[in-house]
Amino acid sequence: MDQFAPIDLPSRDALFAPVERVMTRPDWEARFADDIEAILRLKRERNAVILAHNYQTPEIFHCISDIRGDSLALAREAQNTEASVIVMAGVHFMAETAKLMNPEKTVLIPDERAGCSLAESITAENIRALKRANPGVPVVTYVNSSAAVKAETDVCCTSGNAKRVVETVAREWNTSRIIMIPDEFLARNIQNETGIEMITWPGHCEVHERFTPQEIRQYRRMHQGVIVLAHPECPPEVVAEADYAGSTAGMLDFVADRHPEKVLLVTECSMSDNLAALFPATQFVRPCNLCPHMKRITLPAIRHALETMTQQVEIPQEHFLPARRSVERMLAI
Repeated sequence: MDQFAPIDLPSRDALFAPVERVMTRPDWEARFADDIEAILRLKRERNAVILAHNYQTPEIFHCISDIRGDSLALAREAQNTEASVIVMAGVHFMAETAKLMNPEKTVLIPDERAGCSLAESITAENIRALKRANPGVPVVTYVNSSAAVKAETDVCCTSGNAKRVVETVAREWNTSRIIMIPDEFLARNIQNETGIEMITWPGHCEVHERFTPQEIRQYRRMHQGVIVLAHPECPPEVVAEADYAGSTAGMLDFVADRHPEKVLLVTECSMSDNLAALFPATQFVRPCNLCPHMKRITLPAIRHALETMTQQVEIPQEHFLPARRSVERMLAI
């Protein structure tokens, strides 16, 4: 493309339309419109795509992203893009996963401080100690982990495919015990589903660990007929109170397929905003626990990343191939 050729952008009416149900036009114009238009131009100039996790705010999720979804969808789709630059509107472990699957591409994380309490709860040495204490037991690691941790892992999983991965590993390894890290609650929920014994690690998501069964029951009293959808990073006693437990993609599919009148999403609250824009006939009750790391990703940060081509994600060579193998095994399952 001629770098001096003008870039035609959609009208502001068209850019605003996807979020008109969740914010006002004056607020959108004042706070977001200029950055959105600048980012759309920069994407064309840089041959870039933006991957947005379901927890991103609506102006990012609906107005500038090219690929949207949960961590499994982003891991899959990152491989399919022909762009030379990937911008991860998510947290750092997601950007690392994108780099693992696209070593020849430039991967940018708009704010390096966008971390994850789960990823930060465990180190590679912790896994090595677990393996020494449990020789021969396979290790399934949640993708919410660093590349260094993935490099010590037999296979990765996401919340969306954890049950399938665990059952496959148990069958192929001929074992009834699995080390599943770092999310203790996800591991316990999968153990309850499969009956396979999980050796766990005390890592928790700082958003999902705050939900309680008492809170869910209170919402049911306040909102008669509400359907409760819980993320499996929640404590098992919270999952037991829900009508459905699944990944963010599973929650989206549930609403799309069943068209419930009123829903409580027991997860990060931007998910409710994004689904409210997609499903106007459903009322979303918002418990609104925010992920402080996801919220570090903003339109100005994305714009700056594309303007300056920072911060670029790199993975040490000693971690790269074994970490990539653990992700590839997950995708194969």
